[in-house]
Amino acid sequence: MIHPSYVELMKVVNNTTEVGEEPVVNSRYSIVIAAAKRARQLIAGDQPLVPHANGNKPLSTAVQEIYEGKVKILGEDDGAEADETPEAVSTDHPEAVEEIQSEE
Repeated sequence: MIHPSYVELMKVVNNTTEVGEEPVVNSRYSIVIAAAKRARQLIAGDQPLVPHANGNKPLSTAVQEIYEGKVKILGEDDGAEADETPEAVSTDHPEAVEEIQSEE
């Protein structure tokens, strides 16, 4: 069994939405895309934001960062256009936010 599950990840990501607001993540696809983008950032040389990440695969580290809230998934209202997929942004490294926004 995969831990954390997609359902658990979706709850963690959407826990900041208030009642009546649309959740940031509506599907497993959004979680997969965001985790893949963060994994590519790790492969490119970004430092892991979770302890004991050495030896883990980049995707496992990315999922753990999302689960622990170290990485925020930006939805459509947070700067991404309607036809774009969600972005994985490190909350501890503001330069990562600037980097992703400059790519748009």
